[in-house]
Amino acid sequence: MSEIASVGVVGAGLMGGGIAQVAAAAGYPTTVRDVSEDLLARGRQAIERSLAKLVEKDATTRAAADEALSRIRWTTELGLVADADLVIEAITEELRLKQELWRALDAAAPERALFASNTSSLPVAALAAVTRRPDRFAGVHFFNPVPLMPLVEIVRAVGTSEQTLEILSRFARRLGKEPLAARDTPGFIVNRLLVPYLMDAVRALEGGVASIGDIDLGMKLGCGHPMGPLTLLDLIGVDTALRVGEAMYEEFRESRYAPPPLLRRMVAAGLLGRKTGRGFYDYSANPPQALRLA
Repeated sequence: MSEIASVGVVGAGLMGGGIAQVAAAAGYPTTVRDVSEDLLARGRQAIERSLAKLVEKDATTRAAADEALSRIRWTTELGLVADADLVIEAITEELRLKQELWRALDAAAPERALFASNTSSLPVAALAAVTRRPDRFAGVHFFNPVPLMPLVEIVRAVGTSEQTLEILSRFARRLGKEPLAARDTPGFIVNRLLVPYLMDAVRALEGGVASIGDIDLGMKLGCGHPMGPLTLLDLIGVDTALRVGEAMYEEFRESRYAPPPLLRRMVAAGLLGRKTGRGFYDYSANPPQALRLA
C-alpha cells in the first residue's frame, strides 16, 4: 500500500476522538471503535463540541464541520475498525491492555493494513512484537488537544520499514500536522524533556516553594509558556501523567522521571484534572480556582 484511504481509531476518548476528528476533517472515511455505546456517544458529543468551537472562531465552516461528522462511523465491533488501511490505537496507557488489543486487531485486519499506536511512553517495539507485521507498525504520537496542536511524533521501532514511515509522514501532513521522526525510546522527543519539568513543578509544590497559582504564573510570565505546568497537568490528565512518569522511571531509573507522592494521592482521590472537573484546580468555578493540595 502506498497511500492511506481509510482510517480506524480504537478509543473514543480525548485523544482518540481528536484523532478521529482531524482524520475526518482531512477527508478520510473514519471508523471509531470503543467498548460501549455510552463511550461512543461521549466521543461523538466531544467532537461535535470541538467542531462547533472551530466554527465559532471561523477556523472552519458549518458545512465542513457537518461533512467531517458524516465521515465518522461509530462501532463497538473490532472487525469494522480493523478493516481500515490505517488503524490507530488510543487506549489507556497500559502495556498489557495495548498488547491484548493489538493481538486481536492483527488477527482481524487484512494484510495491507498499517498499525500505529498513539502511546506517549511505552515501547512501540513491545506492541509491534505481538503482531505479524512489525514492518508496518509505528508510533504516531499526537498532542492534546489534537485538533489544535500541530505536531505528530512518528516513532520508528526496530522493525518499522522506511515505506511505513514515509506513508505515515504524508498522512500527518495531510492532517495539517508537522511530523517529527523519533526513535523508539521512552518519552520520544517531547515527553523526554517535558516529563521531568512537570514532575519538578509538582515537587516544588510539595516542597512549599510556591503556591499552585504562582508556580503556573511564574512559568507563564518568566518563560513565556502559554500555560503553567500544573494547568498543563490538569489538561493532560493527572492519571495519564502518573502512568507516563512511571513508565519512563521504569526504563531509565532516573529520579527526575519518578512521579512525586502528591500525584499518586491525587489519582487515588479522583482529582484527575479537567476530565473530572477537579485536579490542581477546581473547574466548576469561573475562573478555575486552585485547590489546597500541599
